Amino acid sequence: MNDDPAAGRRPKLRAIPGHRLAGLPQLAGAGERLRHEIAVVAAVLPFKVNNHVLDELIDWDRVPDDPMYRLTFPHRDMLPPEIFERISALLTEGAPKERLAEAVAAARRSLNPHPGGQLEENIPQLHGRPVPGLQHKYRETVLLFPAQGQSCHAYCGYCFRWAQFVGEPDLRQSLPGPATALEYLRAHREVSDVLITGGDPLIMSTARLAGYVEPLLGPDTGHLRTIRLGTKALAWWPHRFTTDADADDLLRLFERAVAAGRQVAVMAHVSHPRELAGDAVRAAVARIRSTGAVIRAQAPLIRHVNDDPAVWARLWRDMVGLGIVPYYLFVERDTGASSYFEVPLARAVGIYRDAVRQVSGLERTARGPVMSAGPGKVCVDGVAEIGGERVFVCRFLQAREADRVGLPFFARYDERATWFDQLRPASFERRPWFASEPRFAEEPVLV
Repeated sequence: MNDDPAAGRRPKLRAIPGHRLAGLPQLAGAGERLRHEIAVVAAVLPFKVNNHVLDELIDWDRVPDDPMYRLTFPHRDMLPPEIFERISALLTEGAPKERLAEAVAAARRSLNPHPGGQLEENIPQLHGRPVPGLQHKYRETVLLFPAQGQSCHAYCGYCFRWAQFVGEPDLRQSLPGPATALEYLRAHREVSDVLITGGDPLIMSTARLAGYVEPLLGPDTGHLRTIRLGTKALAWWPHRFTTDADADDLLRLFERAVAAGRQVAVMAHVSHPRELAGDAVRAAVARIRSTGAVIRAQAPLIRHVNDDPAVWARLWRDMVGLGIVPYYLFVERDTGASSYFEVPLARAVGIYRDAVRQVSGLERTARGPVMSAGPGKVCVDGVAEIGGERVFVCRFLQAREADRVGLPFFARYDERATWFDQLRPASFERRPWFASEPRFAEEPVLV
């Protein structure tokens, strides 16, 4: 295994949690009001940055409008006004910890912590009992949530898995070890793909990760063709693949999986071209690809960060130039701080179309805009007029009910709609594609 170009120096990860963000020296010139707002939002939603984000990704001369700052630091508009004011008042008056904790817990429950029926519909059963820490929504794919991987090197403010990070056990999906998952997978021969996710499984040591990967390489799991690793490490901590103490061990694990006949897919989460800049990222990509693993990249379209077709066009060009395959342009999910980051579907369609027009064929592989909703992955292919009615032209890329995959359907055009549950069938649509999903609680219960 070739050494990283940065051999001889080994950057050390230094994480800064949300409650310490307001005290960062980079914000020394910020007013007391801004620091208070940061503290209020960080009391409800999870935040964490690290030295790579602070030193390499954020342009401090552009703060607060820098996209990397917007992505990783709290803003008061990330919370509904009534929640912000309630938590702000409790912090200002120095309320007892128990009272504050009750109000925070109620606020989190009102923010739709597990969208798309993740806990109600996606958790499978084994021997008639639920298997917490697994999700099996689509026939071919099972998701594993290793307990040791339910964190990240840094947090995106828009994360739809934010409930994994707030320390409330009833909101957390967690698999204590690989044994139950392996038993389930052996019993389900229809499964071809395993996605190890979180959080971020690459926050784990390679030894711990190997405990989940290596049991999937034997002949008794020969029906598994692909092992996916959902990770933001390439952007948030590229040294995980280059100079971390067990970086070489990680790449050798990839090599063993590839040699066993599995495709290893590093499902990178990349939100902005700046996350791919720098020697450390280029070295990390080259090392991953040298193992035979592929890198596919995806991210949601998010206001304040990448809601510009020129940003996506550059991102896809940079990806392909590095050997990364653009995979999905997602719609921001209906959870957490979505009201701050979401973009109307009509605008999302326009941004995707304008971005695709700027790039070549090999750079057009990202599908979008895609909603990962309860019934499945719904792609909004465009806007059309049919029989005098303006409609969204939609299609299931993946579906809980497999016979829906590939089916087009039509929803009434709504310039304000931002999510699947806000759409209504076109007047001529008769297929039962729509199933109502609750968005947020009508009235958050605040203590």
